[in-house]
Amino acid sequence: MSRYALTFALLVTAMMAAGQNNGSTPATPPGQIGYKPAPDADQKKTLLLKDFHPTSMLHVPAHTVDRARFYVIDVHNHVNDAQGIDEPIPPQRVLEIMDKTNVKTVVILTSMWGEKLQKVIDTMVKPYPGRFMVFAQLDFSKIDDPNFGQEMVAQLDDAVARGARGLKQLKDLGLGVRDKTGKLIAVDDPRLDPIWQECGRLGIPVSIHTGDPEAFFHPTDAANERYEELMENPSWSFYGPQFPSLEQLLEARNRVFARHPNTTFISLHMGWPEKLDWVAQMLDQYPNVMVEFGAREAELGRQPRQTREFFLKHQDRIMFGTDNGMDEEMYRNLFRWLETADEYFDYWGYPAQGRWEIYGLDLPDPVLEKIYHLNAERVFRQFKGATRAEKGAQ
Repeated sequence: MSRYALTFALLVTAMMAAGQNNGSTPATPPGQIGYKPAPDADQKKTLLLKDFHPTSMLHVPAHTVDRARFYVIDVHNHVNDAQGIDEPIPPQRVLEIMDKTNVKTVVILTSMWGEKLQKVIDTMVKPYPGRFMVFAQLDFSKIDDPNFGQEMVAQLDDAVARGARGLKQLKDLGLGVRDKTGKLIAVDDPRLDPIWQECGRLGIPVSIHTGDPEAFFHPTDAANERYEELMENPSWSFYGPQFPSLEQLLEARNRVFARHPNTTFISLHMGWPEKLDWVAQMLDQYPNVMVEFGAREAELGRQPRQTREFFLKHQDRIMFGTDNGMDEEMYRNLFRWLETADEYFDYWGYPAQGRWEIYGLDLPDPVLEKIYHLNAERVFRQFKGATRAEKGAQ
């Protein structure tokens, strides 16, 4: 080795040693490929999670589905509702979105009761026949009334006589509704039995939201896969002794299903989409129950093989729902998920519900048609007519 080469080698060795001592020099000399992590790598990882938006380098087929293959009944929406869950949209704009995407009918779930319900009927249902349906709700401010059940039956009869075609129950039952003593009202509280029974008599479905994503019942910490969502919406956390567990909530709801076999219940958000075997067992046990997947594309889309198998086996029990506002691209994203075999793409709203991608289900046409509209039409044909409600209200 020449004197020059030896001097250079000694210099490089000294520089590497100095870098190991004070961390100021890279472990790998400039111009060389290293095989060990940089000693200051952890200190340089300063990018915030909320600012991390990687571009996938995966090269796979991607398909756009502008219109659903069969016309759609969206059984879970809150557009222009009475409760104000979503921002209001001009009805003509809503119809434009529906027409462009082949959505025939939208069910507005949170339409309340009385005059508030009537306003939704007058502005969304009557002017556009066949395009919108409304569901009524219960007035839990009267929960301590001695005759609460019968009051709500009369309110429900009035709602159906006005034009409501179902009853919507929010997740606050079991998690937020309390009596005057501060006690949570359980999902299977017997005071509600006359209401569920009346829905069966009228032939209207009960769309019931019980529980929430499983992660919402765990600590909001570094192990929670929905950490960002819960930090943005801390009131969605139901972790702690003041709340029942997710399984306790769902078991109470299932007892309601069992007590009212003549009433059709729609388990919103699939019930427990992270545990599809449990959902399948529920459907096998309670033939009066349907499910819909509003706002659960993220959960179902990341387990495509199990979800596809579930959809094929229970194709007569699943309905199409969104619970994501009104937007052409929202519907098209769901159509892509249901109709194509595309791999590794964003669910609608990514990454709000979790930092993972989803995969298309590539469902066969007969199954798609059932999910898009046939199953919903079968449920709504059970309606026994407004005259039943009028008689009940007398």
